[in-house]
Amino acid sequence: MKKGLIHIYTGEGKGKTTTAIGLAVRAAGQGMKVLFVQFFKEDDAASGEKEIIRRCIPEIELIRSDVRHPIFTKQTADDKKIKDSVTETFEQVRKKINDIDLLILDEINSVINGGWIDVNEIIAFLMQQPEKLEIILTGRDAPVELVKMADYVTEMLKIKHPFDNGIKARKGIEY
Repeated sequence: MKKGLIHIYTGEGKGKTTTAIGLAVRAAGQGMKVLFVQFFKEDDAASGEKEIIRRCIPEIELIRSDVRHPIFTKQTADDKKIKDSVTETFEQVRKKINDIDLLILDEINSVINGGWIDVNEIIAFLMQQPEKLEIILTGRDAPVELVKMADYVTEMLKIKHPFDNGIKARKGIEY
């Protein structure tokens, strides 16, 4: 792979993180080093992908920002705590960027849309990426500026979802 491309997985439908996990596993299977960064997912929260990646796939390094998005906690956002967590997590990414082949920034669109990181900072980061680095950005409502930059853009369209009928997230399926 000579030039890394930018992928965006966005939309209201299920499958954004799942798609990114699939690409991470595929890349690891081909001997690539993967950095999978999950914003808004606490390290001690139940997660099938967290467990299998950390136990079985050493080619994938998983970093979690260890703070929940207010939409999931139903509480008022502690903007300083979230911003500090996002900033610290993104600094870890910057330090590792030259040593990896695939970078996944899971829920980065939510980070941007929440105002915890400026879209221009992400644009500058993407413009300075190492040439071989493939980057995946996920989350609802991808900013138009990022969509214009990306090489792949896939929108997950929700037609129907069990949550709309009161069915909560299920272990092994949604987490």
